[in-house]
Amino acid sequence: MTSRRLDTLPAKPSRRRFTWQGMLILLVATVLSVAWPSISLALPMFARQTGQNCMACHAGGQFPELTQYGRLFKLTGYTMGQRTIPLSAMAVVSDSKIMNTNKSQNPREDFQKNGSLIFATASAFIGGKITDNLGAFIQVTYDNYAAENPSGSFSGHTNADNMDIRYADRHIDANNDLIWGLSANNNPSVSDVWNTAAAWMQYVPVPSPTSSRFIDGSAPYPSFAAGGNIAGLTAYAFWNQTVYAEFGGYRTAKGIASFMSAGVARADKTALEGVNPYWRIAINHSWGPHNIMVGASGMRADVFDDPLDTSAKTTVHHYRDFGVDAQYQYLLDPHSVTLQAAYMTDHQRVPDFLANQPVQDNNGNQLPNTNARNTVHVLRLKGDYVYRARYGGSLSFFNQTGTTDSALYDPTPTTGNISGNPAIRGWTVEAFWLPVQYLRVGLQYTMYGKFNGASHNYDGNGRNASDNNTLFFYLWGAY
Repeated sequence: MTSRRLDTLPAKPSRRRFTWQGMLILLVATVLSVAWPSISLALPMFARQTGQNCMACHAGGQFPELTQYGRLFKLTGYTMGQRTIPLSAMAVVSDSKIMNTNKSQNPREDFQKNGSLIFATASAFIGGKITDNLGAFIQVTYDNYAAENPSGSFSGHTNADNMDIRYADRHIDANNDLIWGLSANNNPSVSDVWNTAAAWMQYVPVPSPTSSRFIDGSAPYPSFAAGGNIAGLTAYAFWNQTVYAEFGGYRTAKGIASFMSAGVARADKTALEGVNPYWRIAINHSWGPHNIMVGASGMRADVFDDPLDTSAKTTVHHYRDFGVDAQYQYLLDPHSVTLQAAYMTDHQRVPDFLANQPVQDNNGNQLPNTNARNTVHVLRLKGDYVYRARYGGSLSFFNQTGTTDSALYDPTPTTGNISGNPAIRGWTVEAFWLPVQYLRVGLQYTMYGKFNGASHNYDGNGRNASDNNTLFFYLWGAY
């Protein structure tokens, strides 16, 4: 986990309210657009292609959690079924409410849109079967609060999101079933088919306004230091639907691969030094309505400190990520149960010019010099249950720990860290309902026992971890 990623909280100010009239129009349009008879939330372009109910590919019909059939669909390159209209779209309307905003010096900036219903984000998808062996999943996302104008209004922005373009083949005889393929993608583990993967364990889109900075999607998840919007090529094989292995490499998305980071400002892109290897292995077993997987993954990422200056290798951060994960599923209509566990450890060696640097606290007291090496550990546990692909709920636990480093010292109110320790711990409980196909209504409550290394006064301004507890409501529609 990178030092940048320890502070995953977006800070995009906002002053304009999304009107209830606009919300009503969006909701009505979403409801009118869903006229299929089954109940589930998934990508309609794949349902049209396969002719299958969404529950065939997604556990309880919930995107993106995959069933065994859904995993095979993805591994065979999104090529099962017939070519159809290769387009889908989704949109999210949400409302975040933080428990305590009184300890902020500027609540209007620190908790933008708190308690306000907003049109948060939308995505367009193109993909599916191209040839018998070639298919794709390409997502482009629009952020309605991407930039604040000098007037205080906002401008939306569109950029490349998850992309996975595959060539795949399958060989079956009396004793063996071998699926193999190549994936060109822009996010390590987006090619993975289990929802314990870094790219997929967090699935509800996160709004940009700062009132959403503490929702579950912004809490720690096991993930790779390289981040997304880079360019990679991996090769994979799945033998007898039991043994899975994937190996490949990633580098900066530039040249012919620059479309994989389209719309991302140069200063926000990840600039990698050379080719950075990634690997994934897993053992999978199914019996009756049950499926279990245990696996491991890892990546070496060498990231330039300044993406605008890649002239000197002495400015490179060296990350070594290693993770283990497991998933159990029970799928037998009308019940769907999924249990997930993922643990990631990240070792970081910082550039020499950032190591062993003096730091003073807000009162001028000398702190220990900054570290040359750091380690961060992230544990994520989650269980969810869905009944008749219509009603569901989940419970998840997150725990991030790591070495204390004065480089993390920050006395900024609300987001600060005076301990220099990255520890964050908490729970999220969620309930959701699908009144019609392709429309999901959800309510999450995220509770913090520790934030930025402490339970109490973590920012030096009296703010406690529990003050960040957040209620998050969302409407998530797809077409």
